[in-house]
Amino acid sequence: MAEGTAEAPLENGGGGDSGAGALERGVAPIKRQYLTTKEQFHQFLEAKGQEKPCRETEVGDPAGNDLAEPEAKRIRLEDGQTADGQTEEGAEPGEQPQTQKRARGQNKGRPHVKPTHYDKNRLCPSLIQESAAKCFFGDRCRFLHDVGRYLETKPADLGPRCVLFETFGRCPYGVTCRFAGAHLGPEGQNLVQEELAARGAQPPSIRNGLDKALQQQLRKREVRFERAEQALRRFSQGQPPGPTPAAAVPEGTAAEGAPRQDNCGAQQVPAGPGTSTPPSSPVRTCGPLTDEDVVRLRPCEKKRLDIRGKLYLAPLTTCGNLPFRRICKRFGADVTCGEMAVCTNLLQGQMSEWALLKRHQCEDIFGVQLEGAFPDTMTKCAELLSRTVEVDFVDINVGCPIDLVYKKGGGCALMNRSTKFQQIVRGMNQVLDVPLTVKIRTGVQERVNLAHRLLPELRDWGVALVTLHGRSREQRYTKLADWQYIEECVQAASPMPLFGNGDILSFEDANRAMQTGVAGIMIARGALLKPWLFTEIKEQRHWDISSSERLDILRDFTNYGLEHWGSDTQGVEKTRRFLLEWLSFLCRYVPVGLLERLPQRINERPPYYLGRDYLETLMASQKAADWIRISEMLLGPVPPNFAFLPKHKANAYK
Repeated sequence: MAEGTAEAPLENGGGGDSGAGALERGVAPIKRQYLTTKEQFHQFLEAKGQEKPCRETEVGDPAGNDLAEPEAKRIRLEDGQTADGQTEEGAEPGEQPQTQKRARGQNKGRPHVKPTHYDKNRLCPSLIQESAAKCFFGDRCRFLHDVGRYLETKPADLGPRCVLFETFGRCPYGVTCRFAGAHLGPEGQNLVQEELAARGAQPPSIRNGLDKALQQQLRKREVRFERAEQALRRFSQGQPPGPTPAAAVPEGTAAEGAPRQDNCGAQQVPAGPGTSTPPSSPVRTCGPLTDEDVVRLRPCEKKRLDIRGKLYLAPLTTCGNLPFRRICKRFGADVTCGEMAVCTNLLQGQMSEWALLKRHQCEDIFGVQLEGAFPDTMTKCAELLSRTVEVDFVDINVGCPIDLVYKKGGGCALMNRSTKFQQIVRGMNQVLDVPLTVKIRTGVQERVNLAHRLLPELRDWGVALVTLHGRSREQRYTKLADWQYIEECVQAASPMPLFGNGDILSFEDANRAMQTGVAGIMIARGALLKPWLFTEIKEQRHWDISSSERLDILRDFTNYGLEHWGSDTQGVEKTRRFLLEWLSFLCRYVPVGLLERLPQRINERPPYYLGRDYLETLMASQKAADWIRISEMLLGPVPPNFAFLPKHKANAYK
């Protein structure tokens, strides 16, 4: 999970550094000719780059007064006063401050970003899909069936080009598309480019979606989990779970709990013995019935996960969505993983949670990450995923530090619940046909390391690979990752492969990490700050990427987002929201040509500076209003009364 920013000063020598590095520790060392003050920085952006202030007078006070961090990052007092002495709204002016703390954690009270105007006068899906069948609800339908009336109230188009129409020859959103002018005829009909359609251009297939029939079965609790229940019964009897003996399975019959298949290749979830619950409706599978469908794999026959030396993109909450992973794959990421999914939500058939499991066809090595606190829900969820999704591995999140997860016994809390942790790992390993991996931290408390004791146990429990983030839960994302401890853990985990994670923002950082003996590296915030990091590591060079190239990356992201979430109002605003969340990290990148020394460290925050052009300066802004301006370059104007705050308080200010 990518959460918060690194706030502690970087422990580096840097005796020869000049510029910002000599002014303040923990600040990126930018060349003095590019430094400016906060006031001049925003004056320059407000003037839209037409007038550049003289750079000779832009260097801040050597004491660092002019290089102060934004208000939301400044020290804030518990009684509601800011570091400037001004009382915040709702604070008692007579109270005295007790302690000081930085703005950190999540913006839990941020405004609702979903626009409400598209909920009114929505067109019936039967008309959007141009299906021959009439609306299923008839007169009871709450949506509009008059296209002319819909077009009268529809907001203006956001642009003249529709990426779906240009790429695939047809836009499936028809008149509801916010770029519909590019593909609507004079009478409102949806046009088709015959050449592209004749070549078979189709939107890429997205795997691991949730079937409606399965969703209803999950909501009604009609899905049975025989293999999971069998493993859980063994736990209750004090026996470790194990595979069903081959002799116990009669020839030509399925093992207990194995899916039944009819002659048409339809897979059915078996009903429990002695119950009146009818079997689930068939889930269509491809191909004839084979031994692989009937006989369960033994642990030694499971698919092996061999990703040694590969670059692993971490599962990133909110920002690690499918369009972002496509960007990282294009720049050289080898292994990708979906965002953390809560197992209880998956078992309830929540569409928003199942969306986190979707896989693009370019993701050749892909896994999903599950979070849970109890063996029953985690084992059942693993069995459900083994039936329904196509993945190369399943990862257990034992590194999430947030209170919402930790206080329920999940995430980092599992490191202190060894019995439950063992039951979760063994139970999931029993029902999965793909390798099981685990992501952990060094421990819960800052100076009490637990990973070196857990790793041999995880190896014995059957875990295929472990990723170790070199920080404890208390540290969250502050201070530096402890790569010396990761090196010690490599020996404790052997021969099980161990991946390292933490503070990798350059190919030098990656090279130093590999020298510790880890099997590979996982990249998290470094990919958010610069997704081209994978290219830099593979080519062993620094890439002084231009602002126009960075804008092209953002444009590709928006195109992927419109393709994935849709080009109607809902899809556009969802794409905008995820773009803005990503921009809250991208603004911390400092271009290579502006640095006094290379490379930039992940714990070094940029001071105020003017870039080599207006766009580069705009991308360096830590103000949410400027990110919205960038989004309008790509997705058109925002809806009325639009407001945005980043998920994490330390990422931006108003």
